[in-house]
Amino acid sequence: MLQFSAAQSVNITVPQKTIAIERYLQKPQRLVYALMNPDQVESLAFDRFRLSLQPFKFFVLRIQPVVDLEVLVSDTGNVRLRSVGCEIQGSQYISQRFDLNLQGWLEPRSTDAATYLVGQANLTVAVELPPALRLTPKPLVESAGSRLLRGILATIKQRLIQQLLVDYEKWVDSKLAAEAYSEAS
Repeated sequence: MLQFSAAQSVNITVPQKTIAIERYLQKPQRLVYALMNPDQVESLAFDRFRLSLQPFKFFVLRIQPVVDLEVLVSDTGNVRLRSVGCEIQGSQYISQRFDLNLQGWLEPRSTDAATYLVGQANLTVAVELPPALRLTPKPLVESAGSRLLRGILATIKQRLIQQLLVDYEKWVDSKLAAEAYSEAS
């Protein structure tokens, strides 16, 4: 089996709001929807989600991973993500010879001046190549596989940076509006 891996870190400055980011992070569903398009997410439980990733081509293979993700959150807002299952839709051959391992964490860190979200994701894939690709030089396949994983993590990072803060601000505004409404009633 060939193995590919990639890692991505993040450091996001969080705008100061009246409700701390730690409370927002305690809502696993909001975090997952900030990471992924909501149309690609199925909620399995409070802390488990099925993510249907966009299909992509890898040499002659069409791959569409479906990953089950567990999101664990502490009272202080520390988030731990890990894959707990994966299958490849559309190719039973590849699905039976494919293993995906995603581990990640995201933590709020505060200083006197600001709050930051700091984290990292590590993604590893092991796959047995189908006969059609076995003649392709191994270093070429490994390089392409690692490049593909780096691209996937970079896309997730970009979405996290853009969507998480937007969703956090909307969540704070909705909480404040709800509190103001209940006080007025």
